[in-house]
Parts: sequence; structure tokens; C-alpha cells
Amino acid sequence: MKSLTFAEKILGANAGAIVFARPDIILTHDNTASIYRTFLKMGGTKVADPGQMLVVLDHNAPPPDAKLANQYQEIRDIVASQGITKFYDAGRGICHQIMSYHARPGMLIVGSDSHTSTAGAFNAFAAGIDRTESAGIWKRGETWFRVPESIRINLKGKLRKNVYAKDLALWIIGMIGSDGANYMSVEFHGKGVRNLTISDRMTMSNLASEMGAKNAVSPADKVLGDFLGTSIENMQGVWADEGASYFREIDIDLNEIVPVVAAPHNVDNVKTVSETAGVPVHEGLIGTCTNGRIEDLRIAAEILKDKKIMKGFQLNVIPASDKIFLQAVSEGIITILMESGASILTPSCGPCLGTGLGIPASGHTVISTANRNFPGRMGNKEAGIYLASPATVAASALTGVLTDPREDPENIKYPHSAGQSITSVIKEGENRKTGNVWNYSDVDNLNTDLMFAGKHTYNVLSSDPASIIPYLFEDFDPSFRSDARPGDIILAGNNFGCGSSREHPSVGLAYAGIGAVIVKSVNRIFYRSSINQGLLLIVHKEAVEAYKQGDKVNISLERGEIIVGNKQFSFEPLPGKLREIIDKKGLVNYMKSV
Repeated sequence: MKSLTFAEKILGANAGAIVFARPDIILTHDNTASIYRTFLKMGGTKVADPGQMLVVLDHNAPPPDAKLANQYQEIRDIVASQGITKFYDAGRGICHQIMSYHARPGMLIVGSDSHTSTAGAFNAFAAGIDRTESAGIWKRGETWFRVPESIRINLKGKLRKNVYAKDLALWIIGMIGSDGANYMSVEFHGKGVRNLTISDRMTMSNLASEMGAKNAVSPADKVLGDFLGTSIENMQGVWADEGASYFREIDIDLNEIVPVVAAPHNVDNVKTVSETAGVPVHEGLIGTCTNGRIEDLRIAAEILKDKKIMKGFQLNVIPASDKIFLQAVSEGIITILMESGASILTPSCGPCLGTGLGIPASGHTVISTANRNFPGRMGNKEAGIYLASPATVAASALTGVLTDPREDPENIKYPHSAGQSITSVIKEGENRKTGNVWNYSDVDNLNTDLMFAGKHTYNVLSSDPASIIPYLFEDFDPSFRSDARPGDIILAGNNFGCGSSREHPSVGLAYAGIGAVIVKSVNRIFYRSSINQGLLLIVHKEAVEAYKQGDKVNISLERGEIIVGNKQFSFEPLPGKLREIIDKKGLVNYMKSV
């Protein structure tokens, strides 16, 4: 009998197979109103299973304007009318922290947020999907999965003092790159896992999204049992068989990890804190779904106790939930942080995606415990973001420069290097269109924030495609919105569509009539999103690299053929059901017919 990976066991099929499955939980948040409108377009009336649904108001909590406040009330009305009982109103916490109250070993969890992978810390298979797919599950109760191949990461040893899970996660991302685990299931194995708390594991699984992973999972062991208040036997966990086949295995000694940062503007642009020490920073953020737990606040408080942050430095602290906030109050942590000069914000996503309080000023450099540092990620493309552990953020807040939190840090250079994109944004006045082809072949990691800035996410609904066009590619190529025409073809580099599960870019490109997107490689959520919107996306590295300015590009779906200039390339046709979704111009129309 074949030995199986965790993903193969959960989904009941071998890697590469397409299966339909019914999730135990489907998470939505501030995007619930938009999802509901798409659900109605699909012909939905009552959700298939209200018990599947977990709804949390967190991204704009509390809402900063009347439009968002009205959306929040609309979501409350939807929840009441649909009989959804797992509902958490504004101020209760960030959805991935709230998920810790519900996720259990062996569950299948999906959510309309890319960091749904955080729940893998509870031995669940947890993956992000887009809004349209969420609406489809509301209607039918199930969705399709391609069973992922798996990466096994073997951990041994123990992290040293003032080195944390955030450092370990960034270390791995820098090692394999932001697309190094694209569409993979990541499994954490080895004796070193025992030395990671559930908070540590949540950080690890959360950041697996930034290496392109579909999910990341830890075992159902004694550490998890103690957290859940049960025994290993009662948890009914799922784990890989010995001898299972992996795409890649990585061995890491936790004793060798040192504090690191992800430097602007890519998560895999990793450097040790010691080699970046002295870089001026103006603002700090401790919080988000990555590092807003009580353990993180304790770390910051220990460093900041009886000290004052640098004059002129702005430090914002956001507990990940109201329970964590109250615990921090009872432990005296909030007093310590406020006396140091920090500001405490409502449990929410805050400025992480550029919508909440705490947007940085132009020219400022931020050091943050969040999970992304793309240009414009925090609401201002003229700011730079370093990602780091709570300890490094706190230590840097005291000095106003990047500072290693260890007392006597050795000067170590980060030993790995993930290649950074030649181009990240298109300069004003630069023309990237020839004929009907937009040539972005030199742009890797073209993320959803650059295609549609996070600050617009809840003012412009993805269920209203016409409203997206004025903002499409706004922070990447300003000429695109005015010059794009139906039938245009986009060529792009590696890891296209990485970042947030935000579906606005695929909705906007489909609505604009883009004929096809041809890329060297694609982020897994964006690929699903493109299919759901009826947007043809083809992965073909050779075809992209063959393109020369002025070449004509033609595509035949029937023949599985791309012609670039005078060169011909073949590609694998889509499976039947997915081709049907494309032919029907998206999942909404497809769902009306089933």
C-alpha cells in the first residue's frame, strides 16, 4: 500500500488528482457582503450549510467611514437571515486568531483570505480561496481541489534566546523563495517541532502563504493536545505515513537561526538583522494575524519595560483579539507598552493591508511584524517596509534604527539568496504595450496589491467589476487602465498574482476583456481566481521568454497552441470542467447551470 502525505490523506487521493470535497469550515470576513452578492448572481437564496460558515468582521474594525459601516450592517443582516451562528462582530479579533477557537485536527478548512493557512497549526488542512469560489461553496457546500505535492521540512534543536518563529519562517522563505512552495502542502516534521508553541506554529503556517504554499501543517502532538485541553488519542489527528513521497525535503537546525528581516520590497529579500543594523526606521507595527498573540506582546513588553521609544518614532500595537487584549491588560503588558510611548489599537487587521489606522507617511520606513512588504501594502507606495519579529521591532523602536534584539549579536550574513525581480513597477511614461501585447516578462512577483491596491478593497466591491477598472494596475503601470483593450494579451514573469487572495485583479482583467495572460509561473490562488472569472491564464515559461518586442502572439485553445512571432509552443489543455467554466465566462454563469 502506498505511503501517503498529509494532503493525500486528507483529500483522499494522490498528488495531482482533482477531487471535490466538502469543507468543515468556510471563513469569510469584511468581504462577506461582496460574496453574498455573487452568491445571489449564481441563483443562490439560502446557503447550503450555515454550520460550515465562520464570519468575522476584522479588516476595517471599527469601520472608518459610513460606506464601510453600512457594509458591516449589511453583513450582520446577512448572518441573521441565513442562520449563521459562528459570527464575530467588529472588535472581537482577526479572523485567523478567531479560527483558533474552531479549527481542530483533521479538518478541511477554506477561507476567502490567503492567510487561512494559519489554521494548519491545529493539524487541519487550511487553504485560501477567492470570493467567487466562496460564493460557490455557499451555494453547493463543496469545491474542487487539486491534491498538492508536498514539501517536508525537518526541524531539529531549539531556537536560541531572542530568536523567534518569525525569524525561522522568514529564514525558510529566503531559502526557497516566494514561489518555492507554490501549490505545495508544507509539513513540519522532527523533534524541533516539539519546541515550537502553538503561537509559533500559527506564525509558521501563516507565513507559508508567502512562499506560495497551499497549506502548511504541524502534527497533532502533545503540544497541541495541551493547548486544546485533550489527549493525543482524543484529537483524532492526521499525519503523513513514513516513507511518503515528497517534492522536496529540507533539514533545518533551529540552533543555527538568527534574527532576520525581509527587506523592501519582497518577502524573500531576507537579510540578517546584524547585516542591516543601523538602517533608519520611523514607524513600527506589532500585531496582525502573524504576530499579535499574547506571546508576541509579552516579548515586546519585556524589551520595552521601563524604557522609552525613540522620540519621533511611531509604534502601533494591535492585539489579535479582544481576549488577548484583556489578558494583556490583566498582565500589565498594556501599561508597559503605553508607558514606553506605544499606541494600542483595536483588535483588527489595522494598517497591514492599508485600510486601517496607522498608514505610514511618504518616505518613511516601517518595521512590522506583518506578513507582506510589497510597495503600497500599508496604504502608501512611497513607504518601505521591513518585516521582523516582535523582538526586533521593539528593539528598533528604542533606537530608531534596525537593531538586533540579542545582547551580543554576532555579525552573520544571511547564507541564502532568492533572486529579486529586475522590475517591480513601470515608470511613468514608459510604454509596455506593442500592438495588443503588454510585455511584463521582466516582472516577477507581480502581486495583487500592485494590480489592485489593498486600500481600495472594501470601498470597491469585486461584485461590481466596472468599478474596478479605474484602479486596475494603479500602483504598477498607470497607463494600463486607459490603454487596455478587449483581446489584449499580457505576458509576465514568475509568481504572477502572488500575495493576497483579493480577486479584484482577475475580475477587472476579465471584465476589461483581456484575451489571455501568459506567465512563467503563477500563484495558486490567482490561478484558481482566473478560472473562476473566465480569464484564460496559461503557464508557459518558454513562450514568455521567446517574446521579442513587436512579435504577434496568437493562441488556439482547441489545438493547445501558442504562436509567438514565428515560433510555436504547445500547452496542456484545461480539464473538462475547468474548460467549461472558461467557456461560460466564469464560475457565476457556470453555477447558474448546475
